[in-house]
Amino acid sequence: MDSSNEQALESLAVDSATAPGSRGGRASGGGPGVVRRKVFFLLDSLNVGGTETQAVELAIRLDSERYAVTLGCLRARGPLLERLAGSAVSVCEFYPKGGFDSIRGMYQMFRLANFLRRGGFQIVHTHDLYANLLGIPAAVIARVPVIISSQRDLSHLGLYQTRRRVWLRRLQKRSTAVLTNAGAVRDAVLAENHFAPEKVRVIHNGVDMQKFAYGSRDREWLKQASAREKWIALVGNMHSDVKGHPWLIAAAGTITREFPETRFLLMGDGEQRKDYERQVAELGLGRHFLFLGRRDDVPRVLACCDIAVLPSKAEGLPNAVLEYLAVGLPTVATRVGGNAEIIQDGKTGLLVPPEDSSALAEAILRLLRDPGFATSLGKNGREYVAAEFSFQKMIENTDQLYTELLHSRGAE
Repeated sequence: MDSSNEQALESLAVDSATAPGSRGGRASGGGPGVVRRKVFFLLDSLNVGGTETQAVELAIRLDSERYAVTLGCLRARGPLLERLAGSAVSVCEFYPKGGFDSIRGMYQMFRLANFLRRGGFQIVHTHDLYANLLGIPAAVIARVPVIISSQRDLSHLGLYQTRRRVWLRRLQKRSTAVLTNAGAVRDAVLAENHFAPEKVRVIHNGVDMQKFAYGSRDREWLKQASAREKWIALVGNMHSDVKGHPWLIAAAGTITREFPETRFLLMGDGEQRKDYERQVAELGLGRHFLFLGRRDDVPRVLACCDIAVLPSKAEGLPNAVLEYLAVGLPTVATRVGGNAEIIQDGKTGLLVPPEDSSALAEAILRLLRDPGFATSLGKNGREYVAAEFSFQKMIENTDQLYTELLHSRGAE
């Protein structure tokens, strides 16, 4: 762990050898006589990503008068440590070095089980694939009353294609509920596995509407630009091609031939960034692309843009699309995963097939050719997200799920 992460952990006053209170007892911070529910979140890391951001925001925003939240990580490192600083959430690490089925991995599982048992946690909520593998068996051993596992994607990760998938599903059957973030993901989980329908739940992601409120259109702080330029944003990591960068780059030639003042702003980083930069150069499109890397000011950059795109091959319920619509940007996304639960085609945005550069180019051109239509989409999209995908709604739905499951298990 580098020094910045160590300092962040120190500022959070982390002590992985202790846990808050005992089951059914009083936890400090809730006022006299208040019994807080003890909840343990488990994440892979605190790097910036959709799942990580949602989990951290949920941990911070759950009512601290009613919940005492501890956030465990397989590796407690990443920029989101700073977001947790000063919050009521404590952080600890359980790193299965050598793999989940190694001796050290087994040690961490039993260490986590002991931590959960001593802490008297009533709920364990694992938020991603690798957290499921460590957290579910530990919670079962510790006899935690409510165990919530998660699936937030359409099984596109490599581990789903190995024999470990069988073990993952067996583990998830031991959880009280399997939580998904989109109806499309729930449908896929039910189709691929033999879970009881009532076991697999949906709580949509949330977005901070205030954070993404209309900002300044001034662009000079980022790049000198003419008034005629149209800026098109894509927010997505570059660890693989799942976010669709190659298809946007391939579509750009068609778009810039008709609208030569178009610029594409790519926010995000990863191992394939150099490949995408090479693809742009080989197509002679260098002046039309800005690779901005990982940004801490995404709302400010989006406020400068005219259109947003997410041409993914696979999705759960993408934060990027929620953020685009929260800003009021007319948005083009692929018809995969939960995108169709956010975008009503032709009303709150446009949907196109995945891996189809021609369809993507035509949808973007439609918005560039018809500014009035683009403005209408942006307005409708923002209103829809504000009504259906706020953080407040996500928190209320999560609180209702926790309450239901605790009561069903007789844990309160």
